[in-house]
Amino acid sequence: MQGDFLQLLKEQGYQLGTSASVRDGQELTSGTTILAMKYRDGVLVAGDRRATAGNMVMYDRTDKVLELDRHSVLAIAGVPATAYEMVRVLEHSFKYYRRTQLQELSFEGKLRAVSKLLKDNVAAALAGTGAVVPIFAGYDLDQGTAKIFFYDILGAEFEGVEYAVSGSGSPTIRGILHYLNSWGAQPLGELSEEDAVIQALRLLTCAAEFDSATGGVNREANLYPVVKFITKAGVRVAPETTLKPLFDAKVSRHV
Repeated sequence: MQGDFLQLLKEQGYQLGTSASVRDGQELTSGTTILAMKYRDGVLVAGDRRATAGNMVMYDRTDKVLELDRHSVLAIAGVPATAYEMVRVLEHSFKYYRRTQLQELSFEGKLRAVSKLLKDNVAAALAGTGAVVPIFAGYDLDQGTAKIFFYDILGAEFEGVEYAVSGSGSPTIRGILHYLNSWGAQPLGELSEEDAVIQALRLLTCAAEFDSATGGVNREANLYPVVKFITKAGVRVAPETTLKPLFDAKVSRHV
């Protein structure tokens, strides 16, 4: 089909992932923790900055919330090398469709593209060399609403109606999100942008407290989680100048 960048790659012999095994004692680099939640204007997507290999901290400045186009992002948990490759393929796929068809790929089309890449990566995921468990979030322009979807390593797709979490720190914050959405002062979908950021910072701080693979805030290094907003206007990044005062005033004083 014209405009199908993934099919074009396949015809050229490209195949995502590998079933090669990892040598005994060799630890793969892995990235966690990510979350997405609805708020009043759209969707907030956030992730901590730590990448680990076994019990070693490999890097503390990882960006796990990656833009695919103007209205969608993929937040990654799992093996960064595989996840970054998926993001590059998806980014070029969406761009290829837009330029060949002279229109944006539909939201449903984007979901299918993510699922297809994950299914093509099954061999590597099952071999333990390339498992990725992402969250896809975006703004559906046709329906005029923001949406959240999460996946398993085999490509099964699930909609997170109000929120979604993934990564090793996710068990800690999943229950908190359910509590906040059910019995908080207001449902997540009614939060202001500022209140949504505060909750995201608190949630990732909780995850870092109980999960060693999740990196916490390092104020001395001016290191904060990656936080991005997706609204009808597009994807926008929360700068450190926004995160720092909110963390100092609403999070650190309670830790």
